[in-house]
Amino acid sequence: MTSLHDLSALDLLAAYRSRALSPVEVTKAVLAHVENWEPFLHASYALDPHEAMVLAKASEARWRRGEPLTVGGVTLDGVPSMLKENIATEGVPMPLGTAATELVPAAEDAPPAARMREAGAVFMGKTTMPDYGMLSSGLSSFHPLTRNPWDLSRNPGGSSAGAAAAAAAGYGPLHVGTDIGGSVRLPAAWCGIFTLKPSLGRIPIKPPYAGRVAGPMTRTVADSALLMSVLSRPDWRDSMSLPYQDIAWSQLDRDVKGLRIGLMMDAGWGMDVEPETAAAVQRAACLFEQAGAVVEPIKGVSSREMMIGLDKFWRMRSWLDISALPPARQNQVLPYIREWVSTGAYLTAAEVFKGYGQMAAMREAAIAACQPFDFVLSPVSPVPAYAAELASPLNDPQRPFEHIAFTVPFNMSEQPAASINCGYTARGLPIGLQIIGRRFDDLGVLQLARAFEQMRGAQHAWPKPPAE
Repeated sequence: MTSLHDLSALDLLAAYRSRALSPVEVTKAVLAHVENWEPFLHASYALDPHEAMVLAKASEARWRRGEPLTVGGVTLDGVPSMLKENIATEGVPMPLGTAATELVPAAEDAPPAARMREAGAVFMGKTTMPDYGMLSSGLSSFHPLTRNPWDLSRNPGGSSAGAAAAAAAGYGPLHVGTDIGGSVRLPAAWCGIFTLKPSLGRIPIKPPYAGRVAGPMTRTVADSALLMSVLSRPDWRDSMSLPYQDIAWSQLDRDVKGLRIGLMMDAGWGMDVEPETAAAVQRAACLFEQAGAVVEPIKGVSSREMMIGLDKFWRMRSWLDISALPPARQNQVLPYIREWVSTGAYLTAAEVFKGYGQMAAMREAAIAACQPFDFVLSPVSPVPAYAAELASPLNDPQRPFEHIAFTVPFNMSEQPAASINCGYTARGLPIGLQIIGRRFDDLGVLQLARAFEQMRGAQHAWPKPPAE
């Protein structure tokens, strides 16, 4: 019999409707499971069992009356959920992963939290992230080290570190992360879950800025589609959000026959793709070919020159933010981050401006490369999960972006891109397949991911706490 913490959101909602389960018993079970895992994973922040049970009891009463909360006709009522700690929830401080932050309770829910609360989600707490979200790692100066549930000696990735680890470990079915260069896709790949980095503006977020999106992080494609139907509702506070579209998110069936799919195995720069990752992604491409799609190799969509420009722009942005802090607080920022941003002090205005231009060049190149295809496949990361204690696979602050060459172009181009598990290394670590769509075709990416989910075959059992 499936444990309650392993049930999908859609399964839970069906059980609530039939009264086979109640939000109270499910929330109790999930919280007990979290209690077993958390001493090993450290994936949560501001975990609040009392508030979760208050929300669960209110949800149970609504289901008994046959009046679950809905947003646009969709309900999450009673489903245990967690949000990355940089997505504000009223009354909860946001440390942004760093000990340098002054802890002040958030004044209001950010748009993703507001929509989920309106739909009745049971918030159990927040999930961890590294300092300012600037690492693909579970390393933080504020939070205890977050680890990967598949192998506790390994990193979950980041910056949505806790969200990916929590989803894989069964901390409820619904999680939300944020992504500006790979921060939902990389940890999803390394933790074996599914995520969608949507088109820029598809999910309203606060604060908005270039490349930044929120995205669902779940074990199944269908649960992410369910979350998209809630998270994509409009919110005026995101000045960069897209006009609202009433997308049929639940319509995931799609025949892949005849689709033209590009296969990108070389990003154009960055770390080499290690053999087990390459083999798993190529096997995934073969499955699409066997289903009738036409798969063609394509070259990388970006260059080292583009990456160097992007690095200079973000280095300066982060240096300005951190150097504005009082010296005592600056010293609390993770040393790796401090070393990375320190050279921002010596960048000229011309270098930063040219760097910004390279970000635009990356955008143009990515869109142009993908235009001939319905979808593009690639690895998410060139390597599997690395040592838990490191800040990045290379652990070199002067080469911080070598592992994001496959992901960051699609933040700059605003295209939707998903990560879905496509295999395992010999030691059992998950491997992520990236599925990239044309701008605004978020539903198409979900549909192709669902098709692959059905054809990829049996998956390894989800990891269990060491005590079990």
